[in-house]
This record gives sequence, structure tokens and C-alpha cells, in this order.
Amino acid sequence: MERFRDRTAVITGGSKGIGAAIVHRLHAEGARVAVLDVDPAGNVLETGDRLRFFACDVSRSADVAAAVEAAIDAFGDIDILVNNAGIQHYGTVVSTTEEEWDRVMAVNLKSAFLCARAVIPGMQRRGAGVVINMSSVQAYHSQANVAPYTTSKTAMLGLTRSIAIDFSPTIRCVAVCPGTVDTPMVRWTAEQSGDPDALYEEVRQMHLAGRIGTADEIAGLVAYLCSDEATFITGQSVRIDGGLGVELGGTVRATR
Repeated sequence: MERFRDRTAVITGGSKGIGAAIVHRLHAEGARVAVLDVDPAGNVLETGDRLRFFACDVSRSADVAAAVEAAIDAFGDIDILVNNAGIQHYGTVVSTTEEEWDRVMAVNLKSAFLCARAVIPGMQRRGAGVVINMSSVQAYHSQANVAPYTTSKTAMLGLTRSIAIDFSPTIRCVAVCPGTVDTPMVRWTAEQSGDPDALYEEVRQMHLAGRIGTADEIAGLVAYLCSDEATFITGQSVRIDGGLGVELGGTVRATR
């Protein structure tokens, strides 16, 4: 399949995890791909004629502007923007410092604003474009001790609606909300627990699918949403979560 032949995609946080899977999928389907990330080490593909890495802290306006300009110079107009960059932080509104809160918001939320602001004017001039914002199932269901993370991911849904409304019908914008996915971030979290195997088993049982997701599954959904097959989808959030949060815990007795 070459659904994205002659199209250019910018993917933030594309060096590892879900981002790397999206890079691989869009590239395999013919896209020219610009990866914006602070870390080139995890990049899954060799750079070449259709793939370039641009060192970029996507929470900084100057970095984003320079990287987007360089991507346009390398590949031409941008057709697809995937705002995937994100970090996790554990803490409540009491235990989280102001600096930690600001960092999570800057990477998870502000970066999407900065990248959209840099890319959308070009999409408007051409009369077409797709923006994908990577949110989370935690935009709907929150764990304990993740105040900044769940707040940032919930806010992504509002940003998605705003972009879709403000730039319709020229530009589509969709939020993707994964459940637990096997990524370096999740593996790091498991290591912090002290008993990774027990944590993985608990998390698997939380999903109706009986397992956690794969980065390739998320990439497949993103590819569909970016394609011409999904032109009637905009302003929405799409959950890909293995049924996480569908079933309430506990047992309720039926009474007459």
C-alpha cells in the first residue's frame, strides 16, 4: 500500500515507542517523514531520501519553527502532522512541583499548539491537511497520582475540537486515545513499581482484550485516520484501548 505517496508527514516524539511505529508505518506506505525529537538514538529507520531526523525540543517555539522550516526545505509542503511527543510524571497537585507541572504541560500540550501553529498556515494555503493529536484513555478515566499527565491529555481533546472547528473544512483534526501500550514509557513505569510482572498482570486484567496494546496497533489507526478513507472523521476522539474502563469493578447483587 502506498496511501501516502507524495505526502509529507511531521511526527513529534518519533524516535521510540508509538511515535517510532507511526514513523515506520507512514514511511512504509510511501510518505516523506520528518521526525522531530530530542533523542535520535531510538530511531527505527535509517534516514534517507524520504526520512529525516530533526533535533527539536517541541516545547520550545524557536525549536519548532526551525525544525518545521527545515522539514519543508527538505520535503516540501506538510500534509500530515502527528503531535505524539509526551512524557509521564507521577504526582498529585500537592506533591508535583510547579516546575514539574509546567514541564508536563509544555511537552504534552504546548508542543501540540506550537506545532499546529507552525504547520497549519501551509495546509490552509494548499487547502488540505490532517492533524492527529495523541491523547490517552486517561482523558476519560484517571488513575491516582497522575494529576499533570491526565490533565494534559484531557486538554488535548479540547485542542482537537478547536482546531477542527477553526479550520474546517480544509483541515481535519482527530485525537487518538490509547489504553496501555507496550512502550519504553510503560516498561519504565513497571520497573518503578518494584514488581514488574505483577504490575503487568494487573494491567492486562484491566483490559477486556486480556492484554495490553502494541505500538503497531496504534500506528495502524493513525495511518487510517490520516488517509483519504477517513475524510468524514474530524473533531473527534477515537479510543483504542482494549476495552479499558468499559467495565465497572465490584459486584452488584440484583434485588427486587
